[in-house]
Amino acid sequence: MYRRCTPAALTRARVFARSLAARSAFTSARGNTCAVTSGRGALRAVPQVCHFSSSRIASYAEEADPLTEPREMMEYDVVIVGGGPAGLAAAIRLKQLAAKEDTDISVIVVEKGGEIGAHTLSGACIETGPLEELFPDWKELGAPLNQPALEDHMKYLTAKHALPLPHPPQMSNAGNYIVSLSNVVKWLGEKAEELGVDIFPGTAASEIIYGEDGTSVCGIVTNDAGVDKDFKPKSTFTPGIELRGKLTLFAEGCHGSLTKGLIRKLKLREEGQFQTYGLGIKEVWEVEPAKHSPGKITHTMGYPLNYKTYGGGFIYHMEDNKVSLGLVIGLDYENPYLSPYQEFQRFKAHPFVSDLLKGGRVLSYGGRALVEGGLQSLPKLYFPGGALIGDTAGLMNVPKIKGTHNAMKSGILAADSAYKAIVAEGQGEEGAPAIALTDYETAFKDSSIYKELYEVRNVRPSFHTSLGIWGGIVWSGLDTLFLKGRVPFTFQHKDPDHAMLKPASMFKPIEYPKPDNEITFDILTSVSRTGTGHTENQPVHLRLKDKSVQVNENLPVYAGPEQRFCPAGVYEYVDDEANPGKKRFQINSQNCIHCKTCDIKDPAQNINWTVPEGGNGPQYVDT
Repeated sequence: MYRRCTPAALTRARVFARSLAARSAFTSARGNTCAVTSGRGALRAVPQVCHFSSSRIASYAEEADPLTEPREMMEYDVVIVGGGPAGLAAAIRLKQLAAKEDTDISVIVVEKGGEIGAHTLSGACIETGPLEELFPDWKELGAPLNQPALEDHMKYLTAKHALPLPHPPQMSNAGNYIVSLSNVVKWLGEKAEELGVDIFPGTAASEIIYGEDGTSVCGIVTNDAGVDKDFKPKSTFTPGIELRGKLTLFAEGCHGSLTKGLIRKLKLREEGQFQTYGLGIKEVWEVEPAKHSPGKITHTMGYPLNYKTYGGGFIYHMEDNKVSLGLVIGLDYENPYLSPYQEFQRFKAHPFVSDLLKGGRVLSYGGRALVEGGLQSLPKLYFPGGALIGDTAGLMNVPKIKGTHNAMKSGILAADSAYKAIVAEGQGEEGAPAIALTDYETAFKDSSIYKELYEVRNVRPSFHTSLGIWGGIVWSGLDTLFLKGRVPFTFQHKDPDHAMLKPASMFKPIEYPKPDNEITFDILTSVSRTGTGHTENQPVHLRLKDKSVQVNENLPVYAGPEQRFCPAGVYEYVDDEANPGKKRFQINSQNCIHCKTCDIKDPAQNINWTVPEGGNGPQYVDT
């Protein structure tokens, strides 16, 4: 099983040492040695087992200024940031290739969640193709894909009724499985460890290490632990560790905290190009057995969203009387009074949904942003020293409402290219130019991922016409049924999501019903079901570039949209005791479920989502 990283009790170095010591012989591509240093100087070779010295890591009381102490460093062939489907698929493939050729390649996966799968949330109904590439015998191995998809339904909801619609063929789920993606990811993590991948959950990557040229990536730095809210070291202070690699694969998921800066710095997107997003809010319920239909899938359009707001609902019947249901709303919505959380409550209160839920109980709640931009929003996938994979790259097929299979496939493609470069061609040695995974980009353009995204490239942006949702539906049906992307043009997205919000003066406030505490709930009750926790007295990981912007601009112009677009009650405008009659902006960072919506939708782009201490955040179950 996984080793939890507990910064309050143990030093970061000891966590790494204990993990490495669990292996009888740790090796790297340099032979039966691995590279370690207690600073940023020269490497030293250590035979067989890699031992970490913690002699320079002491309590704050023992050191005059621990923030100036040199960091421990470890060197791997491949460093993978993010322990989701893409990152784990890449790690597994690398080790499988090495085992097949009786060679070795050292791989580490760092994951900010307290355990693998803790921050994973998805619908989810997944295609199994890439999983079968990795494990043709996944059923015999016990992969937690227990419920095959058996029925597909599409409904258009009015305020009171559910009208049947023809089911789009691209949304057919024949052969797919309804799963808890968090459980699937946990299983993949176990298989990766069995193959010799070093997996470190509870380890947040906070900084990218660049080469002297400023454009090549050499690895990452893990977050310092034991720092108080004023950025001063506590008695438990532990400096982060440098993890250097010949290649670094970024698999942070949607709108990764490191990836967003990497894309800007290395100009991986063309001028004027941008990603667009949605916000998915989900609950897992246990329903009455008489109402449960294992394998039944229903997607909805219409209510509670108006014709100008892109989105829809889903209801997936899992095994064991469990139902996964949720609402996805495009973050390009215009009305600042709209609350995705409250829209989800209205969705559940619809008779079609509430009849299913009555008599049941909520097991889990969660939310996360989704990439929706498609082909025209993709950045360049590789750069000197690394590559982007999975949702970090933006590979979700929006009309299909699926991305896991593409995420895993991209991890496999990147791993094939990385193995070839490092092992077969011997690239990446000290003093040599940084590896450029041109093969990965070529393989991607020849892959099923590119074909999928190309065929549906015009579907999502078609909803930006003056006809709104109806125009998008008409075009989507025509394009997916008959044209299949074979048109000589590509629609472009109108504007970034944050720029789509319009002044509050153009709208009337939305009066949302009070929760009934049976089907609908207040936001803090829902957050309590995420298992979210953050270490007390640590720096706020939601950083404001200018502390005056929210009160001086967002509140008067947009009526303080932060307190509505966040699905976890993180942001509030409260009375300013120091200035009677005025408001101040309050950040309840302890509630944050790491969905990244604030970083995306803030109209001033003044909120910067950064990583808290490793292991903090939600602890999702069956999501």
